[in-house]
Amino acid sequence: MAESTAIEWTDATFNPWWGCERVSPACAHCYADTLARRYGHSLWESGSPRRFLSERHWRQPLRWNRQAEVQRSPLKVFCASMADVFENRDELAPWRQRLWTVIEQTPMLHWQLLTKRPENVGVMVPWREAWPANVWIGTSVENSRHTFRVDILRTLPAVVRFISAEPLLGSLFLNQKPNRRPLELEGVDWVIAGGESGARHRPVNLDWVREVRDACLAAGVSFFYKQRGGRTSKSGGRLLDGRTWDEFPLVPAVA
Repeated sequence: MAESTAIEWTDATFNPWWGCERVSPACAHCYADTLARRYGHSLWESGSPRRFLSERHWRQPLRWNRQAEVQRSPLKVFCASMADVFENRDELAPWRQRLWTVIEQTPMLHWQLLTKRPENVGVMVPWREAWPANVWIGTSVENSRHTFRVDILRTLPAVVRFISAEPLLGSLFLNQKPNRRPLELEGVDWVIAGGESGARHRPVNLDWVREVRDACLAAGVSFFYKQRGGRTSKSGGRLLDGRTWDEFPLVPAVA
Protein backbone atom coordinates (compact mmCIF):
# COMPACT_ATOMS: atom_id res chain seq x y z
CA MET A 1 0.00 0.00 0.00
CA ALA A 2 0.96 3.67 0.13
CA GLU A 3 4.07 4.71 1.98
CA SER A 4 3.44 5.09 5.69
CA THR A 5 3.27 8.47 7.40
CA ALA A 6 3.63 9.57 11.00
CA ILE A 7 0.55 11.78 10.66
CA GLU A 8 -2.16 9.83 12.44
CA TRP A 9 -5.15 11.32 10.62
CA THR A 10 -4.10 10.33 7.10
CA ASP A 11 -2.74 7.32 5.22
CA ALA A 12 -0.18 9.01 2.98
CA THR A 13 1.17 12.44 2.10
CA PHE A 14 1.74 13.93 -1.33
CA ASN A 15 3.53 17.21 -2.00
CA PRO A 16 3.24 18.85 -5.41
CA TRP A 17 6.19 21.03 -4.37
CA TRP A 18 8.06 22.15 -1.24
CA GLY A 19 8.06 25.63 0.22
CA CYS A 20 5.68 28.32 1.42
CA GLU A 21 5.65 31.84 2.85
CA ARG A 22 4.60 32.30 6.47
CA VAL A 23 1.22 33.98 6.96
CA SER A 24 0.22 33.69 10.64
CA PRO A 25 1.46 32.80 14.16
CA ALA A 26 1.10 29.06 13.60
CA CYS A 27 3.84 29.33 10.97
CA ALA A 28 6.48 30.67 13.37
CA HIS A 29 8.05 27.28 14.15
CA CYS A 30 7.10 25.53 10.92
CA TYR A 31 8.02 21.83 11.05
CA ALA A 32 8.23 21.71 7.25
CA ASP A 33 10.81 24.49 7.19
CA THR A 34 12.85 22.65 9.83
CA LEU A 35 12.71 19.43 7.82
CA ALA A 36 13.62 21.15 4.55
CA ARG A 37 16.66 22.81 6.14
CA ARG A 38 17.93 19.40 7.21
CA TYR A 39 18.11 18.59 3.50
CA GLY A 40 19.81 21.89 2.71
CA HIS A 41 16.76 23.76 1.35
CA SER A 42 15.76 27.31 2.38
CA LEU A 43 12.20 27.60 1.06
CA TRP A 44 10.17 29.53 3.62
CA GLU A 45 11.67 33.02 3.48
CA SER A 46 10.05 35.86 1.55
CA GLY A 47 10.98 35.50 -2.12
CA SER A 48 12.61 32.09 -1.67
CA PRO A 49 12.28 29.50 -4.44
CA ARG A 50 10.06 26.45 -4.42
CA ARG A 51 11.37 22.93 -4.78
CA PHE A 52 9.69 20.95 -7.56
CA LEU A 53 9.76 17.17 -7.66
CA SER A 54 10.38 14.34 -10.10
CA GLU A 55 8.18 12.50 -12.58
CA ARG A 56 8.53 9.41 -10.42
CA HIS A 57 7.16 11.35 -7.47
CA TRP A 58 4.13 12.45 -9.50
CA ARG A 59 3.36 8.84 -10.44
CA GLN A 60 2.93 7.82 -6.79
CA PRO A 61 -0.77 8.77 -6.48
CA LEU A 62 -1.62 6.77 -9.60
CA ARG A 63 0.05 3.74 -8.07
CA TRP A 64 -1.73 4.26 -4.74
CA ASN A 65 -5.04 4.52 -6.59
CA ARG A 66 -4.47 1.19 -8.34
CA GLN A 67 -3.63 -0.44 -5.02
CA ALA A 68 -6.77 1.00 -3.44
CA GLU A 69 -8.86 -0.28 -6.35
CA VAL A 70 -7.53 -3.80 -5.88
CA GLN A 71 -8.30 -3.72 -2.16
CA ARG A 72 -11.56 -1.80 -2.66
CA SER A 73 -10.53 0.46 0.19
CA PRO A 74 -9.92 4.19 -0.38
CA LEU A 75 -6.84 5.91 0.98
CA LYS A 76 -6.69 9.30 2.66
CA VAL A 77 -3.94 11.48 1.16
CA PHE A 78 -2.86 14.69 2.90
CA CYS A 79 -1.83 17.31 0.36
CA ALA A 80 0.48 19.08 1.11
CA SER A 81 2.54 18.64 4.26
CA MET A 82 5.48 20.65 2.87
CA ALA A 83 3.61 23.46 1.09
CA ASP A 84 0.30 25.27 0.74
CA VAL A 85 -1.46 24.34 -2.50
CA PHE A 86 -3.25 27.70 -2.50
CA GLU A 87 -0.24 29.98 -2.15
CA ASN A 88 -0.60 32.72 -4.78
CA ARG A 89 2.60 32.61 -6.85
CA ASP A 90 2.64 32.63 -10.63
CA GLU A 91 5.10 29.76 -11.01
CA LEU A 92 2.81 27.44 -9.05
CA ALA A 93 -0.14 27.67 -11.46
CA PRO A 94 0.94 24.89 -13.87
CA TRP A 95 1.83 22.60 -10.98
CA ARG A 96 -1.57 23.22 -9.42
CA GLN A 97 -3.23 22.37 -12.73
CA ARG A 98 -1.25 19.14 -12.82
CA LEU A 99 -2.44 18.35 -9.31
CA TRP A 100 -6.10 18.84 -10.29
CA THR A 101 -5.61 16.37 -13.13
CA VAL A 102 -4.05 13.80 -10.81
CA ILE A 103 -6.90 14.23 -8.33
CA GLU A 104 -9.44 13.58 -11.06
CA GLN A 105 -7.51 10.49 -12.16
CA THR A 106 -7.49 8.97 -8.64
CA PRO A 107 -11.09 8.58 -7.40
CA MET A 108 -10.01 5.99 -4.80
CA LEU A 109 -7.87 8.59 -3.02
CA HIS A 110 -9.56 10.98 -0.60
CA TRP A 111 -7.51 14.13 -1.09
CA GLN A 112 -7.23 16.16 2.12
CA LEU A 113 -6.32 19.69 0.97
CA LEU A 114 -5.34 21.87 3.93
CA THR A 115 -4.63 25.58 3.61
CA LYS A 116 -4.11 28.78 5.57
CA ARG A 117 -5.35 30.66 2.50
CA PRO A 118 -9.00 29.59 2.06
CA GLU A 119 -9.76 32.90 0.35
CA ASN A 120 -7.83 31.62 -2.68
CA VAL A 121 -9.51 28.24 -2.98
CA GLY A 122 -12.64 29.22 -4.90
CA VAL A 123 -10.72 30.93 -7.69
CA MET A 124 -7.91 28.37 -7.92
CA VAL A 125 -9.81 25.07 -8.09
CA PRO A 126 -11.31 24.28 -11.51
CA TRP A 127 -14.51 22.67 -10.24
CA ARG A 128 -16.55 25.66 -9.09
CA GLU A 129 -19.87 24.23 -7.78
CA ALA A 130 -19.30 20.58 -8.76
CA TRP A 131 -16.31 19.33 -6.79
CA PRO A 132 -15.12 15.72 -7.16
CA ALA A 133 -16.43 13.43 -4.44
CA ASN A 134 -12.88 12.54 -3.38
CA VAL A 135 -11.81 16.09 -2.41
CA TRP A 136 -11.83 17.28 1.19
CA ILE A 137 -10.99 20.90 2.00
CA GLY A 138 -9.61 22.12 5.30
CA THR A 139 -8.22 25.26 6.86
CA SER A 140 -5.87 25.86 9.78
CA VAL A 141 -7.11 27.85 12.77
CA GLU A 142 -4.69 28.42 15.64
CA ASN A 143 -6.59 31.00 17.71
CA SER A 144 -9.76 33.09 17.63
CA ARG A 145 -8.05 35.72 15.47
CA HIS A 146 -8.16 33.28 12.57
CA THR A 147 -11.65 31.82 12.88
CA PHE A 148 -12.60 34.01 9.89
CA ARG A 149 -11.02 31.29 7.76
CA VAL A 150 -13.86 28.97 8.74
CA ASP A 151 -16.42 31.44 7.40
CA ILE A 152 -14.77 31.04 4.00
CA LEU A 153 -14.39 27.28 4.41
CA ARG A 154 -18.10 26.69 4.92
CA THR A 155 -18.88 28.27 1.52
CA LEU A 156 -16.80 25.69 -0.38
CA PRO A 157 -18.84 22.76 -1.77
CA ALA A 158 -16.52 19.89 -0.82
CA VAL A 159 -17.82 16.55 0.43
CA VAL A 160 -15.85 17.11 3.67
CA ARG A 161 -14.87 20.42 5.25
CA PHE A 162 -12.42 20.24 8.12
CA ILE A 163 -10.43 22.37 10.54
CA SER A 164 -6.86 21.78 11.71
CA ALA A 165 -6.46 23.45 15.10
CA GLU A 166 -2.80 22.44 15.32
CA PRO A 167 -0.79 23.97 16.74
CA LEU A 168 -3.55 25.28 18.97
CA LEU A 169 -2.16 28.54 20.37
CA GLY A 170 -5.17 29.92 22.20
CA SER A 171 -8.85 29.49 22.89
CA LEU A 172 -11.01 29.35 19.77
CA PHE A 173 -14.04 30.50 21.75
CA LEU A 174 -12.99 33.27 24.13
CA ASN A 175 -13.51 36.67 22.53
CA GLN A 176 -11.48 39.05 24.69
CA LYS A 177 -9.64 41.06 22.02
CA PRO A 178 -10.67 43.16 19.02
CA ASN A 179 -11.08 41.40 15.66
CA ARG A 180 -11.66 38.01 17.26
CA ARG A 181 -14.67 35.76 16.84
CA PRO A 182 -15.63 32.54 18.63
CA LEU A 183 -15.42 29.45 16.45
CA GLU A 184 -18.67 28.31 14.83
CA LEU A 185 -18.92 24.73 13.59
CA GLU A 186 -21.88 25.04 11.24
CA GLY A 187 -20.96 23.45 7.92
CA VAL A 188 -17.86 21.75 9.37
CA ASP A 189 -17.55 17.95 9.31
CA TRP A 190 -14.30 17.31 11.18
CA VAL A 191 -11.89 19.03 13.56
CA ILE A 192 -8.29 18.00 14.26
CA ALA A 193 -6.72 19.55 17.36
CA GLY A 194 -3.29 19.34 18.91
CA GLY A 195 -0.35 21.12 20.46
CA GLU A 196 2.92 22.22 18.93
CA SER A 197 6.05 20.09 18.89
CA GLY A 198 9.70 20.95 18.48
CA ALA A 199 12.53 22.50 20.45
CA ARG A 200 10.73 25.86 20.65
CA HIS A 201 7.21 24.54 21.06
CA ARG A 202 4.57 26.76 22.62
CA PRO A 203 2.68 24.73 25.26
CA VAL A 204 -0.99 24.01 24.68
CA ASN A 205 -3.55 24.55 27.44
CA LEU A 206 -5.67 21.41 27.53
CA ASP A 207 -8.71 23.51 28.41
CA TRP A 208 -8.46 25.00 24.91
CA VAL A 209 -8.57 21.46 23.51
CA ARG A 210 -11.49 20.52 25.75
CA GLU A 211 -13.44 23.51 24.47
CA VAL A 212 -13.00 22.26 20.92
CA ARG A 213 -13.89 18.67 21.83
CA ASP A 214 -17.02 19.70 23.73
CA ALA A 215 -18.15 21.96 20.90
CA CYS A 216 -17.70 19.09 18.44
CA LEU A 217 -19.69 16.73 20.65
CA ALA A 218 -22.50 19.27 20.94
CA ALA A 219 -22.56 19.92 17.19
CA GLY A 220 -22.18 16.30 16.06
CA VAL A 221 -18.81 17.04 14.42
CA SER A 222 -16.10 14.37 14.29
CA PHE A 223 -13.15 15.17 16.58
CA PHE A 224 -9.56 13.98 16.30
CA TYR A 225 -7.01 14.78 19.03
CA LYS A 226 -3.59 14.40 17.45
CA GLN A 227 -1.14 15.18 20.25
CA ARG A 228 -0.39 17.28 23.28
CA GLY A 229 3.03 18.02 21.82
CA GLY A 230 6.30 19.01 23.40
CA ARG A 231 9.90 18.65 22.36
CA THR A 232 8.78 15.84 20.05
CA SER A 233 5.32 15.08 18.70
CA LYS A 234 5.10 12.06 21.02
CA SER A 235 6.21 13.92 24.15
CA GLY A 236 2.80 14.63 25.64
CA GLY A 237 0.96 11.61 24.33
CA ARG A 238 -2.45 11.44 22.67
CA LEU A 239 -4.72 10.91 25.66
CA LEU A 240 -7.27 13.57 26.53
CA ASP A 241 -9.12 12.96 29.78
CA GLY A 242 -8.13 9.30 29.78
CA ARG A 243 -8.96 8.34 26.19
CA THR A 244 -7.93 8.80 22.60
CA TRP A 245 -10.14 10.68 20.15
CA ASP A 246 -9.76 9.21 16.68
CA GLU A 247 -13.00 10.19 15.00
CA PHE A 248 -13.22 10.67 11.22
CA PRO A 249 -15.97 12.21 9.12
CA LEU A 250 -18.47 9.96 7.40
CA VAL A 251 -18.01 9.77 3.64
CA PRO A 252 -20.00 7.89 0.97
CA ALA A 253 -19.08 4.23 0.64
CA VAL A 254 -17.06 3.10 -2.35
CA ALA A 255 -19.24 1.30 -4.90
